[in-house]
Amino acid sequence: MEYYFEEGCFITELSNTPEHPDLSIARARVPVGVTTRWHRVKDTCERYVILEGRGRAEVGDQTPRGVGPGDVVVIPKSQPQRIANIGDKDLIFLAICTPRFERAAYEDLE
Repeated sequence: MEYYFEEGCFITELSNTPEHPDLSIARARVPVGVTTRWHRVKDTCERYVILEGRGRAEVGDQTPRGVGPGDVVVIPKSQPQRIANIGDKDLIFLAICTPRFERAAYEDLE
C-alpha cells in the first residue's frame, strides 16, 4: 500500500522486514514539480533505479545530474540527498537500501 512520506514522496514498501536486515526495496513516486527534502539515511547506502519520468538527483557535493529510465543513482552511506521531478509525469524509481531502511536512520536536513 502506498503512503506519503515526509520527505515529499509516496512510498510502497516491496520488501522491508527484520527477517532480511541486509536489504530493503521500495517503490518511490515523486509528483510533477516536487523536489524531495534534503535528507540523509544514516549508515545506509541507497541506490535509486529510475523506472519512469525525468529527474535531477543531488547527492552530497557531487554535481547535480539529470536522470531518466534505466539510470542508477548511488547514494553512499549518510550522504545528503534529494531528487526533483523535472518532467511532465510522475518520477518513479526503486529505492534499494543496504542495510534495510529503518525509520530511525532517516534524518531531515532542512
